[in-house]
Amino acid sequence: MSAKLSFGDRLYRGEKSFNFIENRRRWYGLSAFLIITSSLALGVQGLHLGIEFKGGSEFIVNKAGVSVPDARAAMSKANVPGEPIIQTIGSDKVRIQTGVLTSVESSRVADVLSSTFSVAKNEIDTRLVGPSWGEEITRKALTALAVFLLVIIIFLSIAFEPKMAVAAIIALFHDVWITVGIYSLIGFEVTPATVIGFLTILGYSLYDTVVVFDKVRENTRGIAGGSRLTYSAAANLAVNQTLVRSINTSVVALLPVGSILFIGTGVLGAGPLKDLSLALFIGLIVGTYSSIFVATPFLAAMREREPAMKALSKRVNARTGKSDVGAAAVATAASTATGERGPRNQPKRKKAKKRK
Repeated sequence: MSAKLSFGDRLYRGEKSFNFIENRRRWYGLSAFLIITSSLALGVQGLHLGIEFKGGSEFIVNKAGVSVPDARAAMSKANVPGEPIIQTIGSDKVRIQTGVLTSVESSRVADVLSSTFSVAKNEIDTRLVGPSWGEEITRKALTALAVFLLVIIIFLSIAFEPKMAVAAIIALFHDVWITVGIYSLIGFEVTPATVIGFLTILGYSLYDTVVVFDKVRENTRGIAGGSRLTYSAAANLAVNQTLVRSINTSVVALLPVGSILFIGTGVLGAGPLKDLSLALFIGLIVGTYSSIFVATPFLAAMREREPAMKALSKRVNARTGKSDVGAAAVATAASTATGERGPRNQPKRKKAKKRK
């Protein structure tokens, strides 16, 4: 009968199992590599902040056929300080960003662009952002992030347990740091849309982790009283039981985000759509990875240090004759998930004495 079951059903019943918990050192090594790479990218290259955060001036010329070299040559005529950042948007727009300019300098740039590309001055979109406004936006974003993390810690501690909250927050920082590092490595500009993407990542990462933790809590409820599985084995079973759901949810979310990202890059050009989709695309992948390979193994490592769980591990290993948790999990997970039990040793009946 088990041969007719799907792959997901076999994972849920424990008939097929991947040993995520016992191989946690491998996942930690991969995460350490990604974190170090992200840290180097942030330290060497840093983030390319948009004018919304650092202040500056932006000019968008709405005319087809304007190239980046043409726009750079026009800006050299305007004689403004600093090196401008010039990008094409689609096939009919070019965006020019400079440092903070005075009203006189801004008007001179608009005049030069208007005469060079033969467009009306009112058809050049101009935006001036002061540095104080960018600092205020940055401060509000950091404040919102701190409040968000505090509320999440309190909620997870009440709904689940404090150690689950700690593991979830560590996975959350893991996701954001790697996403920001890869974002820096690629060199995309950080805009308010990027911040929205990062905040969305926080919610998605926690959602996926909470789904796994809810199954862990179900499998480990009252486990210290006399279970045939250790905490790590029960947690590993929970990850396997939610594995297909996590992958399916991530794939469904990645398909539209990937379409927006690649269409935005190849067709629409630079813009908020591309900034938002890149942050979401990276964050969705990293968030799914951390909920499976980081959060639950880290939680199991913390719980296995408790005296009650150490005593449970000794009883399970002595009963199964296994020296490692992973082998014991494979041997007993299927019967635990399906409710099957082994044969009972019935006492033999004594033969009745023959009557004389």
